[in-house]
Amino acid sequence: MDVKRLTRGALLTAVSLILFTIEAQIPYPFPVPGIKLGLANVVTVYAVYTLSAREASLILLARILIAGLFAGNGSLSGGVLCIAGMLLLRKVISEDNMWLASVFGAMLHNTGQLAAAVAVTQTAAVLWYAPFLLLAGCMAGAFTGAVAQLVAKRGKL
Repeated sequence: MDVKRLTRGALLTAVSLILFTIEAQIPYPFPVPGIKLGLANVVTVYAVYTLSAREASLILLARILIAGLFAGNGSLSGGVLCIAGMLLLRKVISEDNMWLASVFGAMLHNTGQLAAAVAVTQTAAVLWYAPFLLLAGCMAGAFTGAVAQLVAKRGKL
């Protein structure tokens, strides 16, 4: 990997961590815990469509691990499922419909979170939460995907 690509990846990781930190400071307006906009995912969606699969995956993993160290939260199971799905979807969903891939990515992320919750709690009772998470994920995914699509159209970083 050359210096330019390494620098771009580091900057995108930093931007995603900044967005994650800003969002963590916003008061939580939803009655159901865990629902959030996922502003850092703008960077993930952008990276999936503008960088290599390896670079996009490394940016996401770095953000999840660093955010987990500093904030105590990060969804590795959701993130891995999300990026794997979006990397496959970018082959069939064009950059003009990046927002749609983001919606699917958000649903996959929530599916990974729910699977981890079932594994940790050893009960399927957490699945009552699925409709709320998936609906919120679709809306948040559409928003973050639309923002990523605008950024990609405005010019490459």
